[in-house]
Amino acid sequence: MSKPPGNYRWTIVALLFFATTINYLDRQVVGLLKPTLEKEFAWSELDYSRIVQVFSAAYAVGLLVFGRFIDRIGTKMGYSIAIIFWSLAAMGHALATSTLGFIFARIGLGLGEAGNFPAAIKTVAEWFPKKERALATGIFNSGANIGAVVAPILVPWILGIYGWQMAFIVTGAVGFIWLVIWYITYEIPAKQAKLSKAEFDYIHSDNETTPDEIADHGKPVSWGQLLSVRQTWAFVFGKMLTDPIWWFFLFWLQDYFSTTFHLDTKKPNLYLAVLYTLVSIGSIGGGYLSSALISRGWSVWKARKTSMLIFALLVIPVIAVRFGPDIWTTVALIGLAGAAHQAWSANIFTTASDMFPKRAVSSVVGIGSMAGSVGGIIFPEIVGRILDSYKQAGDVQSGYGIIFLMCGSAYLLAWLVMHLLAPKMQPVTLGQPESEPVA
Repeated sequence: MSKPPGNYRWTIVALLFFATTINYLDRQVVGLLKPTLEKEFAWSELDYSRIVQVFSAAYAVGLLVFGRFIDRIGTKMGYSIAIIFWSLAAMGHALATSTLGFIFARIGLGLGEAGNFPAAIKTVAEWFPKKERALATGIFNSGANIGAVVAPILVPWILGIYGWQMAFIVTGAVGFIWLVIWYITYEIPAKQAKLSKAEFDYIHSDNETTPDEIADHGKPVSWGQLLSVRQTWAFVFGKMLTDPIWWFFLFWLQDYFSTTFHLDTKKPNLYLAVLYTLVSIGSIGGGYLSSALISRGWSVWKARKTSMLIFALLVIPVIAVRFGPDIWTTVALIGLAGAAHQAWSANIFTTASDMFPKRAVSSVVGIGSMAGSVGGIIFPEIVGRILDSYKQAGDVQSGYGIIFLMCGSAYLLAWLVMHLLAPKMQPVTLGQPESEPVA
């Protein structure tokens, strides 16, 4: 039996997991406080939709900027700057005394939080061979769900005892604890003294790895080069069509459960905690599935495409949520859809590192995730208008029925578009500094 290559790379995944947990904990606070903030600031459904849109717009800009920025300065410093920015902005919500002040806080949060995924996906590309990247991504991406499990328990408790301002302060401050640990312990593989040579060689066992990529000295690729290849657009449309669905879950589920089942928003929400626990299983399981298929001899593109098709099909039952006979049926249907989304997410993120060299991964993730945020700007407008219209008619449940129909259809459409643009996910060859476009 060969000697195991070592496990230090999984320590890196743990760091990414906790950063993503904090990222989503800070992001979700507003959704959990929606009923309280609606009264505090006299928001309509469309007003709240605009608050979500402001965050999405800032997040979109931040993704594009951070994607390029992190490819230039590296993951250690880039991640550090991002978490400082978003933690301060998260705490800054407590200072808001008007809707305008709240909007400025959401802009700051969106800009800062945008650094998380470009940095995390690039880190996975640096620390893992292709056959393990989806699993590693699934593990750290499950932090989004753990944040969503913790938030419905923690935030209502803080709200009931200390008020909504303290909920933002406490959750925002957690990021600084992570920052200290990250800055002390993290280095890229070429500079990490705790990494064994066997594990280093295993990490860089992919054939496309070059000395420049290993040392992280490859020159960043221009946006023009990236936008000239179909693989970039496959990632872009895959994110644009599916990211808004996850954001809808984050920002409207508390309200959906409150209006449909008349839950007390000042008490911990057990139902959301169970729902996001199911979603966590999907994130890790989704990453495991494609990695397992690759280990069994499947080609990378076939394993990713097959896995993503399965997950797209598993979202479809969420269309039936409106007709669920009880709250636990609703939890099961939305939990299945959320789990399938996170499984999809673990794989679509990994397609970026499958198709592009490491020096371009953060930029590609930034471009594609920005497209997802553009979808996240458009979809809340649709949601707000639908809900306001049906609320005036006294039938808000029919409005939610239309929205869940859109959610259930989005992933299969995204899979078809990605398949048309990149049927076999051919790796992109980018020259330095220029390259021939790959079709």
